[in-house]
This record gives sequence, C-alpha cells and structure tokens, in this order.
Amino acid sequence: MDFSKLISSDIQNYINQNLNCDLTKMLLRKSPFFDVSIQEIVQQIKGKKTAEKKFPFLTKEGIIFPPNLNLEQASSQSTAKYKAQNLKGKSFLDLTCGFGIDAYFLSKNFDDVTLIEQNPELISIVEHNWKTLGRKANFINENLEEFLNGLREPQTDKQNQIKNKNKFDIVYLDPARRDQQNKKKFLLEDLSPNLLEIEEKLHSIADKIIVKLSPLIDISYLISELKNISEIQIIAVRNEVKELLLIIENKEQRTKNKDIQIRCVNLESDEPEFSFNFNDEKTARSEFSESLKFLYIPNNSILKAGVFNIISEKFGLKKLHPNTHFYTSENKIGNFPGRVLEIEKIDAKDLKKGEKYNLISKNYPLKPEEIKKKYKLNDGGDHYLVFTQSINGKEILKASRTSA
Repeated sequence: MDFSKLISSDIQNYINQNLNCDLTKMLLRKSPFFDVSIQEIVQQIKGKKTAEKKFPFLTKEGIIFPPNLNLEQASSQSTAKYKAQNLKGKSFLDLTCGFGIDAYFLSKNFDDVTLIEQNPELISIVEHNWKTLGRKANFINENLEEFLNGLREPQTDKQNQIKNKNKFDIVYLDPARRDQQNKKKFLLEDLSPNLLEIEEKLHSIADKIIVKLSPLIDISYLISELKNISEIQIIAVRNEVKELLLIIENKEQRTKNKDIQIRCVNLESDEPEFSFNFNDEKTARSEFSESLKFLYIPNNSILKAGVFNIISEKFGLKKLHPNTHFYTSENKIGNFPGRVLEIEKIDAKDLKKGEKYNLISKNYPLKPEEIKKKYKLNDGGDHYLVFTQSINGKEILKASRTSA
C-alpha cells in the first residue's frame, strides 16, 4: 500500500499540531487535505497518542498506525521487551503478527525473521513501519493454517521460498481470543487457531514454541491440555496481569527439565520477579498467625499463580488465614514481590468521620465502598486501612507503606 500521502510533511505537521484536540469534534470537520480524509487523520492522531504511552518507540516520524482494535490488541513495549529477554537464534517465525510489537522485540537477535498476517492492510503497515525503523523481515500476507499446510508442500516460486526452510528456532503466536460476536474465549479449543489441533505441526517445525494467552485462562487446565510446557510466565504491568506466556519445548528438552517453571513478574514496579516449580506448591505448607508488625500483600501475578504456601515457606512468613492471602511477620523481610505495610490493629470505634484512607478489604464481609459508607470515610491520604480476617477473627489494620 502507498502511505506516502499520510507521511508527507504537511500531514505529519498537522497531526502533531492536533494531538491534544477533541477528536470527536474534529471528525465533524472537513479534511484540510483533498486526498486524505479526516477519518484517516484522526486515526493517526489516536495511534500516536496510544504509542506515547503503550509503545513509545513508534512515536518517530513516518510511522503509520492501524485501526483502534489492532492498537488495543497489541502488546505494550514493556511486556514485549520482557518476553524478548534471552531469546536469540537464526530463524524466528511469528504466525500472528498483528501490529508487530511482540515480533519487533522478540526477533531482534535473530538472523532471519518471518511474519505472517492474514489482514493485508495490517501487514502492509507493519512492513512500512519496520522499513522506517531499519528492520528487515519476510512479510507474508496469509492465513496461518494455509501457511502451515504449505510447509508440507514443495515450493518452487520465488515468493514462497521461505516455506522450503521448514524449520525455525522459535515460533511465536498470539491466538485470537474473541469470536464474531466479540465474546471473549478462554478454552484452547475456542481460540483461533486451536492450539490443540496444530500443536504437533508446530513441534515439527520448531524446537521452541512461545504462545501468548489471556490472563484469565486457568494454569492447571493449560498444563493438563498441552504437551511439553517447560515454562509459564505470568506478566503483570503495575499490578494488572496482562498475559500468560507459554514456553513449549521439544520432548528432549522437556525430559531434561521435568517440572514446569512458573515465573511471576510485575513490570514497571520495583518488585522482584518470583519463580518456582509448579509441583512445589503441592508439598509446601503455611503457618498461620494473627497480624504482627508487618503485613505483606503479594502482587497480582503471584495471586494468579496461586502460590499461597510457597510464599509463606520461601520468605518465612505467617499467613493470616487459609482464605486470606495476606502474610505477616514481626521483623521486616526484604525482596518481597508485592506491597509491604507497617501495621497496627485498631478498633472500629477509633475511626473518625471524614478521615482519608486507601481502603483494602480481603476475606471480610464488607467491600471497600460499603466500608466507606458505613464509617463515613473518604478515599486518599497517606495511610491504608485494611479490613481482613486472621485466625483470630476479623481485624482492622491501620497501615503505612514501608521504605525499601
């Protein structure tokens, strides 16, 4: 596709001058350019504004942005860079390129890169952007099933010579997680492509398969359904779990490393990564206690992993209650993957109308909004108010965040 009009200096200047305009009102105006519509201009403004926060490496001049849905579905720069750590080799294949954010970072240390995308406009945008950024790849506009089927057939024409290679160091894919009615899907057989149907084919063309999945999918279910998972990464950004990443290796590699490693990370925070073997949680045990001087709240990547006993054993912490995933200690421990609060127990009668707190409710009958209404409290301030339950019953804790 020809993007020369959109990247012309006049239009790029106009886009930059209107980054903070009301885009709803702008859509009602007539385009100041006879050969580029106002809709196209607004889309580029939206894309650039999204890029400033989500993938700032694309804020340079000459970049083209796709429709909103493609921007929303694309990984952020921080998650893509994290996933790319320690990846290198000769050949990289992305079967679901999309806007190409993951591919850009994951493929940086590979000699030969192939990107598959069934949307012709989207793959053209990616090809244009990569050339603008000085990166090379084989850009193929094709459905991934057709591409995989084609790997079985002898290819003679020059355009399909890439298929003759038939082997890649790493294959990456991000299956579509919504149906035609835009309903989210979480079972493997409901994804597009169905991983259960193509898993054997993927193993035949790559030593390592990397799959991005919804953060809502169940980890135990994945392990029971997919063969040869060696690692699962639970990736959160500022305590919001964004995705699960599966690392699937060939049978020889899995034989060497029989247990599955789970890695929990909370990006854009100062919290350390936490890793463990999946089966270790089955044998780990927690001790329980009422709240002591310090309270530990695991980040959401840890909670997603369900490692409630390993956390207790690993850090020497007491758990408040079997159903309260908070931990406590008399002396502060460091390097904890979550928030650490210094606490004191208080009575409800000590609460004063209008006081400001950051409210937390865990394993407690009332939700934060209900607590705020009942005790006439306001949001904000420098202190936390934690409503929870320990082995001794309900507790109200006044807390402040500790320094590192």
